[in-house]
Amino acid sequence: MDFGAILRACRSRAGLTQEELAHRLHINQSDVSKYEKDLKEPSMNLCQAWVQNTQSPEVMVAFIYGVEGLNMINQIMSTVGSTISMILIGG
Repeated sequence: MDFGAILRACRSRAGLTQEELAHRLHINQSDVSKYEKDLKEPSMNLCQAWVQNTQSPEVMVAFIYGVEGLNMINQIMSTVGSTISMILIGG
């Protein structure tokens, strides 16, 4: 399954660089890049750690229940937009 874009969206939403996430996951930055480009498939344990470190549990739930990837990315990014708007508006 190609879900590198979903992993990348989770990392971006968390405001983490590939290096920062790699450090948290105890892997190399190059591996983060490979996962995000679908060049390498992460284990379920790594996916769980990725989700925990990016505070994106809804992504794992959606993935398990088979939500289509593009819809998941749109949801993630709309959450980012809403959060930024709330910060800027002061809500």
